[in-house]
Amino acid sequence: MKQALKQTLLLLLCLACLFYSLPAQAASRIDPRLEQQVLQIIRDNPEVIIESVQLYQQRQQQEVQKTRQAFLETLKTNPKAVIGSSPTTGSTELKTVLIEFSDFQCPFCSQAQKTLKPLIAKYQDQLTLVYKHFPLISIHPQALPAAKAAWAAHQQGKFWQYHDALFSQQAQLGEEFYLDLAQTLNLDLELFNRDRNTADTAIEQDLQLAEKLQLSGTPSFLIHSETFSGSIQLSAIEKVLASNE
Repeated sequence: MKQALKQTLLLLLCLACLFYSLPAQAASRIDPRLEQQVLQIIRDNPEVIIESVQLYQQRQQQEVQKTRQAFLETLKTNPKAVIGSSPTTGSTELKTVLIEFSDFQCPFCSQAQKTLKPLIAKYQDQLTLVYKHFPLISIHPQALPAAKAAWAAHQQGKFWQYHDALFSQQAQLGEEFYLDLAQTLNLDLELFNRDRNTADTAIEQDLQLAEKLQLSGTPSFLIHSETFSGSIQLSAIEKVLASNE
């Protein structure tokens, strides 16, 4: 009986959503008595509504987990397909691949570098770090310009030098800094500027992947069967590395 009520309420919720999503003229033609009946049933059964919403959220989370597991399986069996043309550092043998989704204006991403550098140095024959762009445009106005500049530097083989400077001097992010840094690294400025203007497609691909994996913020890290979000701990990733030896 309770299950039947849940199903009925879900249908009524769908109807309610439909009512309020219709244009004003169409909505005005809906029988007011039916609308009131729907609202009254919802008011009379709040606990079932909560359970239904929780069930929906659980199903959504299960779908996210399936998507991530499929991604991680591809990462294990065909890492080159996941890496694509993204910048990498560390081992070239792809024994263990760590994917980083990061934002050059994110202070937590900058802090994470203090963990990543010794991690890569310690496991340089085993670990490969892959950088994926995840600029949080809505809160970091320089995230996208910085990502474009780093992508342009990558086209001339200087991504990691550019990457390190962006993170170590976050307070300087801006057009003047991007050009000065390019000159410091002896980049071809004409080529650098041209590549910045064509970086959108590559960055958008990374953003779409982050959205597909339902990553909620930066930095986010994926390594084989483990996912870390926020400032990673060397000991936590070392456990994963040890399990793969």
